[in-house]
Amino acid sequence: MLHGRKVAPLPIDLSHVGRRSVTSLFSNLVTRPTGRAIRTGVESQIAEMEGAPQVTLSILDFGQVRVLDYSCADEIVAKLLLRYLGEERPAEAFFIVRNLHEHHAEAIEAVLERHELLLVAITDAGHTELLGVTDPDQRTVWDALVRRGRASRAELADDTGLARETVTATLAHFYLKRVAAVHVDGTVSPLSAFLQE
Repeated sequence: MLHGRKVAPLPIDLSHVGRRSVTSLFSNLVTRPTGRAIRTGVESQIAEMEGAPQVTLSILDFGQVRVLDYSCADEIVAKLLLRYLGEERPAEAFFIVRNLHEHHAEAIEAVLERHELLLVAITDAGHTELLGVTDPDQRTVWDALVRRGRASRAELADDTGLARETVTATLAHFYLKRVAAVHVDGTVSPLSAFLQE
């Protein structure tokens, strides 16, 4: 839940983080050591956010990345998501990826499936996609939530024709996987909605 806290967007150019973290250029993200260095750089940027504890929405930008292999995707994407999922997470951070190309998405989808994770992606055309394994009801609720931007459970049940219990269970799954957030009034938004605030 957001509990009324401000969401602070944190754009992260992964090729730039790589150059800060280790000594070679990183338009090609390959090998576990490279991925580990990038992840450490992202975690450092989150830790350096100033001000009172807030919610950080980290935007991982793949725009300058030409090659992304499975091991690097696992180190950067999967391990970042896993670190900030649990109760012992070091900060209240959420993640979105943008500027994904098909060759990036293939490696990322594979690691998301392996770890049973979900991730919000913004395409070059500005569309919001949910990456990872979902069932048809989850896809239906996600699409309705993205269309509305912010909705109540009742509105999503009406929009989708699904039972309220199904919508509630699906939203609980989305909160658990940290791809949607609950507002103080109980309404829900996909993470992508916070980029427009």
